[in-house]
Amino acid sequence: MRFPAASLRAFRHRNYRLWAGADIVSVTGTWMQVLGVNWLILKATGSATSVGLSLVLTALPTMILGMWGGSLADRLPSRPVVVASQIAQAALAATLAMIALKDPGNITAVYGVALAGGVVTALGGPALGRFGAEVVPPEDLPNALSLGSVLNSAGRILGMSLAGVLMPVAGMPGLFMINAVSFFAVLAALAMMRRSEMYVLERASGESRGIRAGVAFVLRTPWLLTIFGLALVLGSMGRNYQVTMASMSAGPLAAGAGGYALLSTVFAVGTVIGGIAAAGRPQLTMRLLLATAIVTSLAQAFSGVMPVLSLFAMVMLPIAAGGVVIDTTIGSRIQLDTPEKMRGRILAVNGIVGAAAGAIGGPVLGWMCDNLGPRNALEISGLITAGAALLAAVALARINGVSVAGLLGLPSLPVRRVAAAVEEI
Repeated sequence: MRFPAASLRAFRHRNYRLWAGADIVSVTGTWMQVLGVNWLILKATGSATSVGLSLVLTALPTMILGMWGGSLADRLPSRPVVVASQIAQAALAATLAMIALKDPGNITAVYGVALAGGVVTALGGPALGRFGAEVVPPEDLPNALSLGSVLNSAGRILGMSLAGVLMPVAGMPGLFMINAVSFFAVLAALAMMRRSEMYVLERASGESRGIRAGVAFVLRTPWLLTIFGLALVLGSMGRNYQVTMASMSAGPLAAGAGGYALLSTVFAVGTVIGGIAAAGRPQLTMRLLLATAIVTSLAQAFSGVMPVLSLFAMVMLPIAAGGVVIDTTIGSRIQLDTPEKMRGRILAVNGIVGAAAGAIGGPVLGWMCDNLGPRNALEISGLITAGAALLAAVALARINGVSVAGLLGLPSLPVRRVAAAVEEI
């Protein structure tokens, strides 16, 4: 698939080119480590639950400390915080390599590193997001976010593929050391960037500083509350496809591990397509967000009735693409439509919502698949997310003082025309 020239406009900026190159290297290394950690724990314990615990330990700090990270990002210059977080992550990856080399059965130490990594992400993640918005002008930020989705999807595919190839050769310590080195690509990119070409965001000062000010801003901004509420429902009931795809493969589709691998690949391709589609749009609007959420939700409900693997995979492709468009649009709007001095804390809230959605959705969808069947789980959860999208449309229409049809860009017939049509019938 060839990118239209407009889809690559963020690459006009030298600093973004450096940032994007470092990003794909770092993401590739991160996914190599994810695969290695999961396999290390599974091999040592033989328990999938133990693997899930490591994911919880990684996500938990974001829900607890995320706002502190956002406050730091809004108070301090982004570059030093990003440098510190990258060095810390590199040190943790090297620590994992030492653990795997000396005592691969020491799962407690692995859990400790997972928790520490979650803390670093919680405190440094908002600054990383804020810095990523400073390498392009505001008008190119939506395109940069879309291209970032493509790079993240590509890095995920590349990282997991390389891990599968290199694990028999380098072992798990080798995977972890490669990830440790990958963080220095980010540090090198930072060193090579031109400070004169940065678009530095306003930092918080005075009464606008601190967690309380950030929380108060979100609570008194109805459209932000609506978007975050929608993101929570979509993220919990409509994004945990690793659960539902596995259940469909093992159950109704009778496709086994091979089918699950195929669906995972199709889903990854869909995310790339979604990123390209978002990058090609001049603007990512609320109308696009709501329309995509409704269509994707209905497709999710529809996927539950697919009789065979091939048809189910075909429906997964647009669902995955729609998910990326939704995430990119939310990320774009919450950054462009809020004050720069609040950027870190708004990004932190978005991260907390995402972490909470994963923590809630995985167990809930798993229970639904086990007790109601995966088909019913997909149908019910799809209808729930479609309803949430419609409620969000109603709320946003009221906030903006327009009709729902107007917000969604649908034609609205005058009352007189509707009455006349009824009389003719």
